[in-house]
Amino acid sequence: MAKTNAVITGVGMYVPEYRLTNDELSQMLDTSDEWITSHVGIKERRILKDKDKATSFMGAMAVKDLLAKKNLDPMEIDLVICTTTTPDLVFPASGIQICDMVGMKNAFSYDLHAACSGFLNGLVTASKFIQSGVEKKVVLVSSEKMSAITDYTDRKTCPLFGDGAAAVLLEPSDEDLGLLDYILRVDGSGVKHLHMKSGGSLSPSSIETVQNREHFVYQEGQPVFKAAVTYMADVSAEIMERNHLTADDIAWLVPHQANLRIIDATARRMELPPEKVMINIQRYGNTTSATIPICLCEWEKQLHKGDNIIISAFGAGYTWGALYLKWAYNS
Repeated sequence: MAKTNAVITGVGMYVPEYRLTNDELSQMLDTSDEWITSHVGIKERRILKDKDKATSFMGAMAVKDLLAKKNLDPMEIDLVICTTTTPDLVFPASGIQICDMVGMKNAFSYDLHAACSGFLNGLVTASKFIQSGVEKKVVLVSSEKMSAITDYTDRKTCPLFGDGAAAVLLEPSDEDLGLLDYILRVDGSGVKHLHMKSGGSLSPSSIETVQNREHFVYQEGQPVFKAAVTYMADVSAEIMERNHLTADDIAWLVPHQANLRIIDATARRMELPPEKVMINIQRYGNTTSATIPICLCEWEKQLHKGDNIIISAFGAGYTWGALYLKWAYNS
């Protein structure tokens, strides 16, 4: 009996129209285009300005784009997994709201929270549903309104983040394609370096927590940067080695878009030339779990059936990992 693999068969994305540039940020606080570009590689980021819209809206728009490109009826979708760090509400899950907005009435849904590694964790989880034979069409949507938890008085963190969403469709295949291997890891000792101080059950929202600006991203740059460079590079090299892949075998590296120097370090460790690395951080900044699927959308027409792709990410927790997949279709 042929093995069932889970393959990506379509992609879709949505980013808000508003562009927050480095020049505009430099008018808001003590920074400059030169400093931001040289330190992280970001020139602008998209911001969802409409106060009545949030993560589920962007996720729904990305899913609608995906379904339109695939000419699929929303009722055909069996499962929707939403990866997000910025849900509309503490409960219910944003994925449930996305299903309602898109009309995916036959699907069940839940949210998955793994910070910037969310897409990796979500892709592995979605693939298991496909490989088990239980579900036939699974949508994985990564949507983040990072502007909602970004402190625009903090020059160290506010240049980093942007808003956006992307979605992929997974379906079964008996070909040697799709997700072939993965490595996922965590280290909870990193929590102290990258987190949001209040708003959870440990430190519930209060007048004091709001006044102390504790509902925004808190990051200690140096330890996070050091860990990200080490872990992303190591795990990407590890998955290549255990699958007997060389740089010549790899068509693309799809790295999490958090910092251009981290991306460069990972590519060097893999001995990959720049032309094999997807980079759009200069246009969107760090959209957390959405960075990788946004890359897949933007490079879709350059991807070919059978391409060997390594996907790598690092995020709060710490949580990090790498996936090895073979692309399943030609655009």
